[in-house]
Amino acid sequence: MPRTKNKVASHRRRKKILKLAKGYWGSRSKVYTIAKGSVEKGLVHAYRDRKLKKRTFRQLWIVRINAAARENGITYSKLIDAMNKKGVEINRKVLASLAVENPATFAELVKFSTN
Repeated sequence: MPRTKNKVASHRRRKKILKLAKGYWGSRSKVYTIAKGSVEKGLVHAYRDRKLKKRTFRQLWIVRINAAARENGITYSKLIDAMNKKGVEINRKVLASLAVENPATFAELVKFSTN
């Protein structure tokens, strides 16, 4: 039985991994067997952290809204509750940017929600 060779596919596969490993330190970017493990682990972290990023940003927005709300004499939870009761549907991302970039508008929003 003749020996099968698959040089083209093998070369492309190795090239793809080494391209993904560009910028890694030392043999992690040069040696295929070592680069393969590093790339796989990096891709695992990337997948996981895309989900973590959403969680982290939501936490950041809540902290910013809470700080701005306390400057206006109300806590975050009471503000969100008041806004829900008034039917104000602004998401936390927009609220946080309002609190940072336009405190006067945020203060008016707090006043409207609490009355």
